[in-house]
Amino acid sequence: MDYKTRTRIAGILFDEAVPVGNEVIVLGWIRTVRVSKNVAFVEVNDGSCMKNIQGVIGDPTAFPILEKLGTGAAVRMKGTLKPSEGKGQQYEIDVTELDLVGEADQTFPLQKKRHSFEFLREIAHLRPRTNTFGAVNRIRSKLAYAIHQYYQERGFYYIHTPIISASDCEGAGNLFRVTTHDLADVPVADGEVNWDDDFFGTEAYLTVSGQLEGELLATALGDIYTFGPTFRAENSNTSRHASEFWMIEPEMAFAELDDDMDLAEDFLKWLFQYALEQCADDMEFFDQWIARDEELRKRLEHVVNSSFERVTYTEAVEILEKSKQKFEFPVHWGADLQSEHERYLTEKKFNKPVIVYNYPDEIKAFYMRQNDDGKSVAAMDVLVPGVGEIIGGSQREERYDVLAERIVKKQIGELENYGWYLDIRRYGSVPHAGFGLGFERALMYITGMANIRDVIPFPRVPRWAKF
Repeated sequence: MDYKTRTRIAGILFDEAVPVGNEVIVLGWIRTVRVSKNVAFVEVNDGSCMKNIQGVIGDPTAFPILEKLGTGAAVRMKGTLKPSEGKGQQYEIDVTELDLVGEADQTFPLQKKRHSFEFLREIAHLRPRTNTFGAVNRIRSKLAYAIHQYYQERGFYYIHTPIISASDCEGAGNLFRVTTHDLADVPVADGEVNWDDDFFGTEAYLTVSGQLEGELLATALGDIYTFGPTFRAENSNTSRHASEFWMIEPEMAFAELDDDMDLAEDFLKWLFQYALEQCADDMEFFDQWIARDEELRKRLEHVVNSSFERVTYTEAVEILEKSKQKFEFPVHWGADLQSEHERYLTEKKFNKPVIVYNYPDEIKAFYMRQNDDGKSVAAMDVLVPGVGEIIGGSQREERYDVLAERIVKKQIGELENYGWYLDIRRYGSVPHAGFGLGFERALMYITGMANIRDVIPFPRVPRWAKF
């Protein structure tokens, strides 16, 4: 059977790469089969786009294989492309050959009906065959490519930071431990775990961020970015938290906080514009079926066409205190802004994205540059209407003495364990800055999907590591 010569459905319906009258071979999976006495219709989807293509069989008796074709079966369909006589489709295939590649019986769980997202998470190995998750995976792929395109075109170098790390970038302690110790017989010395006998000879974890290593590369190459998996052992079962997710983290040498805010705004606008232009078919689906009342396209266009408002944390707190709005979480200087505060700023006060900067030292990470006031750091968060924070970043502390003092103050760990990180402050230190964008959070915003478990193929959350 010829599997090498094939035409993707997207090439027929969107690229119009096949002239009418040409012979085509489509390889895909059955969505529906309708057989009557004089004609049969076979709808096939190959994953290349949202739409199916219909094969028309003029004499069903000549194709006894039709009796074996159920929803989900894999087929090879050959025939001549012609204008469709039916409504809602431009082309169809006059079928001359129809071969069963892989049978699917009636136990196939994705029969032609609506399924809840909760049910589909239970069968994450099959849900990519649905319209929604086919679209999610296509747009995820295209936007991953777009991220590389954006940074490569601007002279950033893509680097790979380690997945196994001995340091906690965020200092939150939500780490997955990596060990080869026999957990039934852990070696102990002086009442504590003997890490000298472990594989790495020290405590090791799955990384929470590639930022610290990214800073090292930025101080050698100039501008870099990382894009890879990160892990947080947060026992949180919200719709916005996952234990494994992907992060985009650019880092720029010879850059300050203003440069960081400029890059974050430009990158977000560019990514949203790319989704609107290059993923139009799937975006139309999300706009119509997923974010029905949110006018998804208008929301993204609004971000793209807005000049992001920039306010200090102090100004933001003053605005919130004077708003007379009743918030669940009280607002005062020194408190971390909650989603309700962020949404008030973006949706009611400014009606556009907002960048809040210069946060209190006490609520931010050790690596952020201390401002001259002694109580705030050069940190920034990008807030967007609908969700609040979508990007977090900062200018990094480039002064050796100040950084060493902050590591001790924040109780991140033994100073000697961060000697390698401090070294770049000893040898040719420069101002540098960067930020992190959670890929799944961005996908949720772009697609309107409400749960992070539904924008990553195989979600990892508390009590769930299936597939």
